[in-house]
Amino acid sequence: MNLLYANDTLGQYPPSWYAASTPTLAPFDSLKGAVKADVCIIGAGYTGLSAALHLAQAGRRVVVLEAHRVGFGASGRNGGQLGSGQRVEQDALQRMVGETRAKALWDLGEDAKALVKSLIHQHQIDCHLKPGIAWTGSSQSDVAHLHDYAELLNSTYGYSDIRALTAAECHEICPSPDYQGGVLDLGAAHLHPLAFALGLARAAKDAGVEIYERSCVHTLAHGTPATVRTDAGRVVADHVILACNGYLSSLAPSVSARVMPINNFIIATEPLGDRVKQVLTKDIAVADSRFVVNYFRLSHDGRLLFGGGESYGYRFPKDIAATVRKPMEIVFPHLRDVKIDYAWGGTLGITMKRFPYLARVAPNVLSASGYSGHGVGTATHAGQLMALAIEGQTDGFDTMGAIPTPAFPGGGALRSPLLVLAMSWYVLRDRLGF
Repeated sequence: MNLLYANDTLGQYPPSWYAASTPTLAPFDSLKGAVKADVCIIGAGYTGLSAALHLAQAGRRVVVLEAHRVGFGASGRNGGQLGSGQRVEQDALQRMVGETRAKALWDLGEDAKALVKSLIHQHQIDCHLKPGIAWTGSSQSDVAHLHDYAELLNSTYGYSDIRALTAAECHEICPSPDYQGGVLDLGAAHLHPLAFALGLARAAKDAGVEIYERSCVHTLAHGTPATVRTDAGRVVADHVILACNGYLSSLAPSVSARVMPINNFIIATEPLGDRVKQVLTKDIAVADSRFVVNYFRLSHDGRLLFGGGESYGYRFPKDIAATVRKPMEIVFPHLRDVKIDYAWGGTLGITMKRFPYLARVAPNVLSASGYSGHGVGTATHAGQLMALAIEGQTDGFDTMGAIPTPAFPGGGALRSPLLVLAMSWYVLRDRLGF
């Protein structure tokens, strides 16, 4: 089964609050016939659109092929959190690669955050960018770790935008009985993810990028030049960028072995009116310390946008609202009577170590994927890094790509069942409070 069509209708955005709350672009044409390009990019999410924009600004002729619509995948469906640093925390990175390389990776993560903010400002993208993400702990040990982590970022990395929250301070911001404290990062931010993706697409189009929608790629023939084929056309290009993340499938088996697609789900409640203060007293985003993270924030029209729950097969659950309501009611038991207006799912890519996988698949084929829930900044930055690598500036791409990324055990046939077993154990730990 093809993930591109397992849960979605060709050329249509999912029935999300994001799609309902922002004007979409007029459809781009599908690819027909043969075209030539300096760079062919497969996938029109944050990665592909950022790469396209930066390459076009460098004077390259760029063609982007998208199977559905721009921003259709995880880029237009995620929680909208622009986090600091990398998906993997710095203390874990220090153990993985040493303090010097961990510092370089922290700096790249901060570059990613700054890039998103600068693109929004430069291209006047109206995506409701707001500062602040709180990380919360449901146990004293989780809170202690978060406080220690804030101290590490302050003392070792000179990052002063994060501070510890006591239980009282945490409850003042987020009155959930489940949370016992945490940290507040005012250097991080949150935004409307589909609006940001559409803004990148507008900027890329204005820079001269040729975007083709409803143009599913089924063949990549390596060579110099490479040939990329769809059902109705082909692109002959000097360079190819794979920007498909969880939807890569068989285009690059060496990448697919290391990047696993999983599904995550979000709901949008009815507008809460005065009850917003029962959720958040500050306009920030929140993510908690569970292995399967709950994440939430308020929309600009006063809804609770709450993400929670995962699945590891192709199909989304039949009742997404019920799936997400369960963790929402653990965090906010006082919202049991709230109506859910929207519920949607999305497919993202994760890696074994939760660090993105940047790779040179062939001398003229680059890939970036596996953002593991940290894609708003990292995917946008990965697109820029691949554009710079094509222009001969490979330092950032090489630094990100140097982290060893093991393949999932079991290959294509067994990795999903093995992942379900592993994830189920960690979910049980969450429920038991380990």
